[in-house]
Amino acid sequence: MPDHSADEQFLRRAIDLARQAIGLASPNPYVGAVIVDQQGSIVGTGVYTYERVKHAEVRALESAGEKARGGTLYINLEPHSHQSRTPPCTDALIAGGIQRVVASMPDPNPKVSGRGFAKLRSVGVHVEVGGLETEARRLNEAFARHIRHDVPLVTLKSAMTLDGKIAPPPATVVNRVSETPAGGWITGEAARANVQQLRHQSDAILVGVGTILADDPLLTDRSGNPRRRPLLRVILDSHLRIPLESRLVQSAGNEGRDQNDVLVFCSSPHEKKKAELEALGVRVEQVPADTSDGRPDIQAILRRLGQLEITSLMIEGGSAINRTVLASGVVDKIFLYYAPTILGAGSMPFAASTDSNKLNEALQVKHVHMHRFEQDVALEGYLRDPYEE
Repeated sequence: MPDHSADEQFLRRAIDLARQAIGLASPNPYVGAVIVDQQGSIVGTGVYTYERVKHAEVRALESAGEKARGGTLYINLEPHSHQSRTPPCTDALIAGGIQRVVASMPDPNPKVSGRGFAKLRSVGVHVEVGGLETEARRLNEAFARHIRHDVPLVTLKSAMTLDGKIAPPPATVVNRVSETPAGGWITGEAARANVQQLRHQSDAILVGVGTILADDPLLTDRSGNPRRRPLLRVILDSHLRIPLESRLVQSAGNEGRDQNDVLVFCSSPHEKKKAELEALGVRVEQVPADTSDGRPDIQAILRRLGQLEITSLMIEGGSAINRTVLASGVVDKIFLYYAPTILGAGSMPFAASTDSNKLNEALQVKHVHMHRFEQDVALEGYLRDPYEE
């Protein structure tokens, strides 16, 4: 009889290995693999990263060698049975003598989901699915959203006071010498450090031009963790008001003009300003205007980012952007930080007011998780299941 407590232990090890690939595997999923011999000892492990090409289960097989024969593979995601950048992993597992596979979840790609398990079962490999599935699904939710709908998973992040304010009244003096916003920080250092981890987990970050004009941020990943491609910094700027002297524009070509990590979406570009931005290494693309407010159409932007293989997008905008994306229905999840302070009347709200504030029309946040960062707290939850059609 299988030892299910041991199964969970080895599956958790596979998930921990998969997490090591955050920032290094997109647009493909995070996968970790562990091979255990018949005596219950780990004989091989593997992690998938995009640049190293080989999948986690193949790396684990190479690590285990002949010790894999008769053993069990623990993996957080279904082994693939189709030709992609690499040959089918199921063929390698069968050739390597794996007799049992314990996986957390099927492949979220509906075109191939279940085929890997079926191939293994067809040759007598015992397959069990579902251990630590919740953790595994959370780990690869961005991959699931992108592979199923060709758009990135959209996370709306904001930091606010207990009364829902994201900034004091508009400042008359803009701080342009540090990463400190013009109105000062709302949350403490621990919460801000966690924001950098969220940025590291994201392929792109998006703000409106108002944030650039107010705070002059760099919008970089300062987690210190390695990543395969730079964090794409996306700006919504209808009329290209972004200053050429802003730190974001000036940083676009600092590490070589081919970095391409600043992308500005506009709806009515000024050709001279467009050329000036492009000369500084900024990519400028025009998208249709939203008929309701004239801003660049957020749906068109998400489709374009999906074409660029951006699987995860974090929005760190201001009040107007927050209202726009919530009203448009593009937000999949939220990550909201709260500081134990109250700013009061006149300060900037989390989302600009709308014509309708009926309780029965309120957005429902599901699967809520609470986090604590010293004196601050954060609420993480979902407006939509990334795995749904």
